[in-house]
Amino acid sequence: MKRLILTGWGGGIDLVRSGLAEIVIPFHFSFEWGPLPQVEKLSAYLAAYTAELGHAEHWSDWVRWPRDAKRRKLSLAEFCELYDEIELWFGATARDQLQLVWLLDYLGSYPALALKLRLRLLNSDLIFGPDYDFVEGERHISVGDVGAEEFEIAQLAWSAYRGPTPEACIDLLHRDLSALLMLRPALLELLAELPSPLTGLGATEIRFLEMLHWYANTNALFHLRSLRGTYVWGEVELGYLLEGLALGPKPAVAGLGEELRIIDLGNLGARHKVYLRSRLSLTEFGKAVLAHQEDFSRYNPIDRWWGGTHLTNDRLWRYGPVLTKP
Repeated sequence: MKRLILTGWGGGIDLVRSGLAEIVIPFHFSFEWGPLPQVEKLSAYLAAYTAELGHAEHWSDWVRWPRDAKRRKLSLAEFCELYDEIELWFGATARDQLQLVWLLDYLGSYPALALKLRLRLLNSDLIFGPDYDFVEGERHISVGDVGAEEFEIAQLAWSAYRGPTPEACIDLLHRDLSALLMLRPALLELLAELPSPLTGLGATEIRFLEMLHWYANTNALFHLRSLRGTYVWGEVELGYLLEGLALGPKPAVAGLGEELRIIDLGNLGARHKVYLRSRLSLTEFGKAVLAHQEDFSRYNPIDRWWGGTHLTNDRLWRYGPVLTKP
């Protein structure tokens, strides 16, 4: 039986090296931060390869290929047809769950492939032995076949997340989403990152302010994930959120290196060095925001994306646990 594995961020490079499948295809889109990729770009990514595509703009660019790589020019669906078993290995994080519903939305258009699909939910990072042997245990749950219900929920979720407002995602929470076990928790984590009606800040930004009562360095804010209790963002995005708190017209956080204003966003090494030497503290305004006495968004620019929703000061959808329209 020829096995193919499709995986998200939760799979990691170790899965590629594990030998559990003939080919492992990892997906690297980050749908939770910034504007969503254009529909045309995503379609071209999954379609047959063309010479017009640049580096890393086709699914095959991320695969460790054997010497005979003629198959890499196929569309993803055509490539999947060559295999007897297709396993979807995706974690419980919001990043993985968004990739999963996007991929199922695509695969749902190919009924013949559905008979080969199985979903394996990763409930933590993979553990491999020294020779990249998979360590069986409680690190994964084999969910089983993918059928009409899974495809329907994925299509609804992907459409809702791409909508121009978060309302469709709120409506989705009233449905039975149990066919995709970790989708509901992922949606709730994402919704918690919308601005609060009381502070104008999302869950991670508020936790940053709370943690600054005890910690003064970015390592604690970025890497004490269980203490922070929010899991949507990676380190790069956490840095952007911290800069928004510290470098605006009325900062809630003091002590972050001012040189971040002029360092290119792509120069991650230089930015990381500034983070490491910064010593942070709450400003008086930050304390007032944390005490729900001030609204951060009244004094500072808001310009970021939540799925297909463009959040600005004039169009600030807030979630409290109820959604408040601008």
